[in-house]
Amino acid sequence: MFNITFEYPLLLLSILPFIACSVFCKAKSPTYYMPHLNIFKDSKNKTNILLSILKWLIVVFSIVALASPIRTLDTKLVQNDGIDIILSLDTSGSMRAIGFNKDNVEQNRWQAVSIIVKDFIKKRVSDNIGLVVFGTSVLTASPISFDKNTQSEIIDYLDIGIIGDKTALVDSLASSINILKDSKSKSKIIIVLTDGIDTASTIPLKVINNLSLKYGIKIYAIGIGESNKNLLNQITKKSNGKSFIANSSEDLEKVYAEINNLEKSKIDSNKIILKEYLFFFPLFFAIISLILFTFLKNKE
Repeated sequence: MFNITFEYPLLLLSILPFIACSVFCKAKSPTYYMPHLNIFKDSKNKTNILLSILKWLIVVFSIVALASPIRTLDTKLVQNDGIDIILSLDTSGSMRAIGFNKDNVEQNRWQAVSIIVKDFIKKRVSDNIGLVVFGTSVLTASPISFDKNTQSEIIDYLDIGIIGDKTALVDSLASSINILKDSKSKSKIIIVLTDGIDTASTIPLKVINNLSLKYGIKIYAIGIGESNKNLLNQITKKSNGKSFIANSSEDLEKVYAEINNLEKSKIDSNKIILKEYLFFFPLFFAIISLILFTFLKNKE
């Protein structure tokens, strides 16, 4: 129920010598007959019983503390040969258009995209992922991170027009490359999604092509609806990437699924076990028992 185990369970066996000694190694004390002291007999017996209990509490709690009780909080896969991925997402005003999701025609493009992107993030279990969003300007929503839950929460807080209604597509690629350029990962990719032509960038596309080649970054470009297919091809061709057009949320799911299959990362079977150490609790009770034992012993 509490998922509590011991790091050094064999140390629990050290209780056995104490039990054996209590049976076979009893100390012999001289006996004195003191008349007229019967009235102290009951009190003395009670004290001896309490001292005996405290003595065993000290021993048991100390041994339990030495065995190091732990509670397992979580188990995570160790990242091994993962891919560093930047997801660059369009939050321009045109993402307010509805009808992209045929199963929910009232849902706007951003709402449909955010659901699909969060699902993609969950599937990339061994990869570091960063988030960039763009409108009139560009915002790094999340640096490269292994924390998928936090990134999904960040996407929930993002919204259309958060940084303007225009589309700085090429500038977003520059910011994405700037995040990835110092990465030590063997594979680095950018997946940029937009639903329109570039209307706000200040950086020439030629610079992006040169930088992607210099730092070994592959770019996948996804266009929604009537996006500029020619521009998407120019973005991806130099980096040995690929461009896609999605006319519905169903198409977009297939695009992300294809990218997921194209960019496989090796997942190691090793695991990280997150632990909570609990030795403090038995140690605390052992110390309290020792203090009470000492106090009562000195009163005899």
